[in-house]
Amino acid sequence: MPLTTAAQPDASAMPMRDPTLRLNDFYEVYERPDPRQVRGEASRCMNCGAAFCVPEGGYLGNDGAAAGCPISNKIPEWNRLVELGRWRDAYDRLALTNNFPEFTARVCPAPCQDSCIVGIHDRPVGIKFVERAIIDRAFDEGWVEPRTPTSRTGRRIAIVGSGPAGLAAADQLNALGHVVTVYERSDTPGGLLTYGIPSMKLDKAVVARRIALMEAAGVRFEVGCDVGRDLNAAQLAANHHATLLAVGALAGRDLYLPGRESAGITLAMPYLEASTRAQRQNADPPQHLHALGKRVVVIGGGDTGTDCIGTALRQSALSVVNVTRRQIPGLQRSDKTPWPGPSDTYALDYAHAEGQRRDGQDPRRFGVQPLAFLRRSNGHVAGLRVRTTHKDGRQTTQDLAADMVILSIGFTGSDAGPLLDAFGFRGTHPQPTPGVFVAGDAWRGPSLVVHAIAEGREIADTMNRYLQPIS
Repeated sequence: MPLTTAAQPDASAMPMRDPTLRLNDFYEVYERPDPRQVRGEASRCMNCGAAFCVPEGGYLGNDGAAAGCPISNKIPEWNRLVELGRWRDAYDRLALTNNFPEFTARVCPAPCQDSCIVGIHDRPVGIKFVERAIIDRAFDEGWVEPRTPTSRTGRRIAIVGSGPAGLAAADQLNALGHVVTVYERSDTPGGLLTYGIPSMKLDKAVVARRIALMEAAGVRFEVGCDVGRDLNAAQLAANHHATLLAVGALAGRDLYLPGRESAGITLAMPYLEASTRAQRQNADPPQHLHALGKRVVVIGGGDTGTDCIGTALRQSALSVVNVTRRQIPGLQRSDKTPWPGPSDTYALDYAHAEGQRRDGQDPRRFGVQPLAFLRRSNGHVAGLRVRTTHKDGRQTTQDLAADMVILSIGFTGSDAGPLLDAFGFRGTHPQPTPGVFVAGDAWRGPSLVVHAIAEGREIADTMNRYLQPIS
């Protein structure tokens, strides 16, 4: 399908670098907008008759989930302040509800925009676009400062995991005066923010900048520490007044088809992590996780699959094909996906547009069901056998050549299951250990960064109340 205005993402108001240029690097896709453009976009919010972007009424979207912003950002308020040119006030309003606007403005799929009432008859307001402009200006102007408490309670808190949920909880609890230590098994804080999301969506300097602010505020980070292996989990909990498990849900879903044992088949997260580690070291990824010169097939049509497409293109893959079981959506919202909620319309995300620019077509193939992995005589993957269901109901089978297959079909839960088990958070009748809490994807299952931040904030409040009787 050709690249047309109608097929652009809803957030197309945010300016993007030219696809041909950005394929040569891992710098962020989006550009800094003209402040006048941002104020004009914010003013569109004032055409709204009811702020469905903020789910105060508890209404549901078409997917059955709460519609609007999961952290209840005061969107109309900071849009109005931006329209008036009161940028500092807009930042203060944004920071009331969101610990990390620089993350959500870059990687959140914006359920607020899906619920925008302006979107019923026009393009929804580019809420992410305005949010990013606010937080980027706040950092430029020096408005973002460490949240250092004026006094300390003396209560020690351990947080296991430094992804968005763990960071949000740490930021909140530290600001309340508790002594917070965050334990991270990787070599750098940030969790999936650092190694799971590619740099072209979230520059790692942006993550490091926030970590530095938290350290300046008094949060301590212990990296390279795998709790449960390098450090006794029970002893850790015993040495702290409260412990939070925010270990994420990074166990990737596999696809057990004939030929799965072939070399050259990898899950998405190891592939993306290898790419980011290589960039940080100014080196190439391991050969088996490098797409250079290879025919790449990505299975799975979600955000992670899109990131795999963008990464493979930047690694100069010979070809990139993305297969997904869902049928190609239409250009207009259907009766099956009424407002408010995701419109489920055809759109080109950043990597799809890049693939189309480089190869002349959208890299996605819709209505495709994988059947088997094909093997060479040396045991390496040779391709993927698929069945395509066409719109007229016909089914055809074909073989897609592949030197590398990336599985991006979701996550099954936490890969730190034994740790959760040890503290009673799993099983038929969970009995959590007193003083030990869990939040984020480890609790709710694979979800969005904004949901993780919301859960981190909520559990911080719960933990603070728990600590009150002993304070």
